Amino acid sequence: QVQLVESGGGLVQAGGSLRLSCAASGSIFSIKAMGWYRQAPGKQRELVATITSGGNTDYGDSVKGRFTVSRDNTKNTVYLQMNSLKPEDTAVHYCNGQFLSFSSIVNNYWGQGTQVTVSS
Repeated sequence: QVQLVESGGGLVQAGGSLRLSCAASGSIFSIKAMGWYRQAPGKQRELVATITSGGNTDYGDSVKGRFTVSRDNTKNTVYLQMNSLKPEDTAVHYCNGQFLSFSSIVNNYWGQGTQVTVSS
């Protein structure tokens, strides 16, 4: 019922920047939180950054100080500005959202994932 569409992934050299976007659509009463997680080959999926409806943010330790998460509630969109990228950032990045439905149920949705590759 809710779809998350990601864009902005790609190939970049170390030290470069990328901006990811994730737009949510569908039967959404309100957004509780949206954010980004990533998974590299052979590693567990880890938190990158999240932002709540109140504007509170949370960052993974490995990206703190380099990445910035933001939102546009009017567009149901969350962004991830990634600066000073490192090869260790190479991973599939997944958009995540927690949405309150019209039946007062909180549902968790994931995007299809977008590849971020940082070359040495």
